[in-house]
Amino acid sequence: MATQSPFSLAAQALQQFGASLTPPTWVMDETLNRVVLFVNHVLMQEPEAMRRLARQKGQRIELQWQRFTLQLSPTPAGLFERLQSDGFDLRLTATDESPLDIATALLRGDKPSVRVEGDVQLAAEVNWLIDHVRWDAEEDLARLIGDAPAHTLAQWARHAMAALKSFTTQKFNAQRQASDEPTPKANS
Repeated sequence: MATQSPFSLAAQALQQFGASLTPPTWVMDETLNRVVLFVNHVLMQEPEAMRRLARQKGQRIELQWQRFTLQLSPTPAGLFERLQSDGFDLRLTATDESPLDIATALLRGDKPSVRVEGDVQLAAEVNWLIDHVRWDAEEDLARLIGDAPAHTLAQWARHAMAALKSFTTQKFNAQRQASDEPTPKANS
């Protein structure tokens, strides 16, 4: 007797809930503004990333996932600003529909599946940013609470992430093994 995993049931429920949930426009707008501010904060800690991004000033990048769209443009300072424009120079569309699938891929250390359209050089620069720019949360936390407590909290977070990554990797490998095993034939 085949049983359905509680994780697949949760993923289906989350996907159905997400499809029916539509936040107000102002909430989405303010959330996207905060995302851009955060990305710029991280970029300001990486001078090489800012130099690379400044070379792409004026280009239009469109990020899409399901019905959500974020349009960005690199500034001469090497940061991002939000746009509202028709057209794009580079469009990156996340092809995974489930936020759980995207989160699982990120926890495994993989990049989510993305369809790329447009300028190849700009796509290469964005890929470089994704591969090389990381947020140093411990450094930001140390500014607020001091070095020792920030280091301790960061260690706890690293251990929690390692445990979560191990769990998702085991789950992924178990699912792959289950799909690779031949199905038993019924006796007549």
